[in-house]
Order: sequence, then C-alpha cells, then structure tokens
Amino acid sequence: MTPAPAFRGELRSNEPMVRHVSWRAGGAAARAAWPVDVEDCAALLGSLPSTEDVLMVGLGSNLLVRDEGFDGTVVFTHGALKNLALEADGTIYAEAGVASPKVARFAATHDLAGAEFLAGIPGTIGGALAMNAGCYGSETWSFVERVRLINRRGEFVVRPPAEFEIAYRHVRPLTAHDEVFVGAWLRFPSGDGAASRARIRELLEKRIASQPLQLPNAGSVFRNPPGDHAARLIEAAGLKGLKLGGAQVSEKHANFIVNPQGAARASEIEMLIGQIRAVVMQKFDVELECEVRIVGGKNKNESGAMA
Repeated sequence: MTPAPAFRGELRSNEPMVRHVSWRAGGAAARAAWPVDVEDCAALLGSLPSTEDVLMVGLGSNLLVRDEGFDGTVVFTHGALKNLALEADGTIYAEAGVASPKVARFAATHDLAGAEFLAGIPGTIGGALAMNAGCYGSETWSFVERVRLINRRGEFVVRPPAEFEIAYRHVRPLTAHDEVFVGAWLRFPSGDGAASRARIRELLEKRIASQPLQLPNAGSVFRNPPGDHAARLIEAAGLKGLKLGGAQVSEKHANFIVNPQGAARASEIEMLIGQIRAVVMQKFDVELECEVRIVGGKNKNESGAMA
C-alpha cells in the first residue's frame, strides 16, 4: 500500500482569526493550516481525524468567528488553490482560492460574457460555490458545469450541479457527504471582451459608490427577502447608523455592519445582527435570514464551511 503523502504546508496553533476575516473581529482558531497546493490540501484533510471540525477560508469576507474561537482546523485556500485556466472544452477551471473578481477579468480577457457580476463579490470562488454567491441579478451556480471536491479521506471527487440542492444563497448536497469545494468548471457564453471589461468597471464604480468599502465589513449581512430588499427594510425600521459597542449598521448601506474603529467584538456584531432581525420582524413581520457564516463558540462548529 502506498503511504499517504505528508503535508508540506505550514501549521500553526491558536491562530488569531481577526487577522484573516474582513470584519477584523473574532477569536482564534485552535489549529490553522496553509497548504501549498490542492494536492497538499488533500493530504492535510486525509490526515485529520474524521471528528475534527474543518473550516475552509478564502478571503474571510463572509465569516464571523465567535470571540471564544473555533475549536478545529482552519484551512486557508487563497494563494494555495490558485489555478485558473481556460480548458480545451471552453470552460474556465478556477480553484477555490481564486478571487472572484479575478475570474471576471479572466473571462473578459478570453471574450466570454456573463462573468462580470463576479467582480462585485469580495471573496473567492470557494466561498461563491459554498453559498451560491451573486449580485446584480446573477448567481454563481448558473454557470457551474461541474465542481471538484475533496472528502475527508483526502480523495478527489467531481460532481455535477444535479447532485446539489441549489437556491438563492443556498447550496447543499442532496446526499450527505463530508466534502469541501476545491474548484469548479464554469461555462460562460461567447461575448465581447471590451464590453465585458466596460461592464466590470461600471459594476465596480457602482459598488464603490454604494457600499462602505473603506471600513471593515463582511458584505451584505442578510439575504433579500422575496420581493424586497433587506437594506430597505433595515433603513425603514430606523436602524441605519445604529451602534452596539464597536459595531455599527453602516450609514452608507443599511445591509452592511461595519467595524469603524477596528475594536468591535464578534459578540457585539452578532448581537447587532440579532437586534436588527428582531426590530424588522416587529415592525414589518419579515424574518431576515443572515447570509454571513457564524462559527465557533459554544455552538457546534460548522465543518466544511467556506468563506
């Protein structure tokens, strides 16, 4: 029997996640790993006990780690799972650690249309796959032809979209299996590269004008309810600018919570999320669903989550 490959990357204990999440808040990870490539990621996952909680993290742009920390292994993909290529069949293969805006630009360079919306997603392809990220009327899984995953035995698996339940900001395997996304083949129609680049610039200008990008944030906090917008409801409830400790509802975009001084605790952000949900429910009888992943603390950690 061929022995399992040894992990070649870097391992650390008690790694402060405040350094790795875009909110700049939260506790530490019990263990943290930086694989050197996708094969090394497989070696790592295959070496971990099956009971170990694993959290895949790209740019940490949709993640809150509670102040008590994450009692498991965090695997950082950005810079490691970085392959991006145009395949012979016309699909784009992007590994999970590739930033979504980079895929948008890559598609435009190859005269492919439809990927422009990815420029407005401040995370990696892995995170986009895990939550069916989208904006400006488009969603990631609309363009997925197949995905590549690694299971907890360190084995690679390729699956089509038909094996997943896919909805608005929601992705779940139809049959239970403990696997993580490490790449996807995306198919976009032929288009005009110059027009795509112009559209990317337009969307980025819109994002800069409407979102508090200069302050630590995690993007949109709540999913838009059917037929409405979370930001409209939050603003109509009089919550724009509301502060709780170091956390604040953005005065620029009500569906963003910011950490203006970099001093907010994860608990303050989570309590502010709860307060917003309660007030909107009371005033409008609408239950806002949080789209930010919250992990760690006393609750069970989310194994396999990616942000």
